[in-house]
Amino acid sequence: MNQPVSGRGETALEVAWRCADEATAILRAYVGRASVAGVKGRGNVVTEADLRVEQMVRATLGEAFPGHAILSEETGADERSDEWMWVVDPLDGTKNFSRGIPHFCFSIALCYRSEPVVALIRHPLLNETFSAVRGEGANLDGQQMHVSDVESVQDGVLALDLGYDDRRAGRQIELARHLWPGMQSLRIAGSAALGLAFVAAGRWDLFAHMDLQPWDSAAGLLLVREAGGVATERDGGEGTIFSRDLVAGPPAVHADFLRLAEGRPWQA
Repeated sequence: MNQPVSGRGETALEVAWRCADEATAILRAYVGRASVAGVKGRGNVVTEADLRVEQMVRATLGEAFPGHAILSEETGADERSDEWMWVVDPLDGTKNFSRGIPHFCFSIALCYRSEPVVALIRHPLLNETFSAVRGEGANLDGQQMHVSDVESVQDGVLALDLGYDDRRAGRQIELARHLWPGMQSLRIAGSAALGLAFVAAGRWDLFAHMDLQPWDSAAGLLLVREAGGVATERDGGEGTIFSRDLVAGPPAVHADFLRLAEGRPWQA
């Protein structure tokens, strides 16, 4: 689709890329010396790096697209728009980041009427950029990427994340126990955005999460779909940026997973 263009003549993807470059510089500067600036619940922390990246992004987007809403995790979590809306996670995987675990990312998506149309996820340490524009496919560092060709859970590498709702996390663990050992391997890595990006890149064959927010999933939803994958809610209903639970993977693995998990107590 046609992307909006800023007053400087940049497309939305180019502005997202500029935000990612600046976010990468900030996050790299804090690696190894991250300090917790706040606690939002057990295991859910915010660092000074989160706040600095979000401040930069809001300033950049405000200048480039002053009419667009910005839904962001730390300072704009309640902002909504039915028209153009940026959805930003300045640092997904903050717990990893705060403990020096090198698995975290910057995530940004532009939505129109709550549908992601531009997406970018950047792993700042690996300097990998996953990007997509609706209808134009998905790319990893400029090269087209696709979900894997695996066709069953039994042959797949699956990934789950637990989130911050203890009861829902417990259901995830129960589900993993139900499926185990009927898979090649299982990962719990601590970044929903990278979980979806890794599915889009064919690194993981399925990702499931039960406790999501829009900034966790907006960019990843578009990446998965543009890479040929399927992303739905746990009951098979359409996955949206406001879905609290999502299952994403290649079509065959996704269908096999829903079949195997049928009847399990998925909701808290």
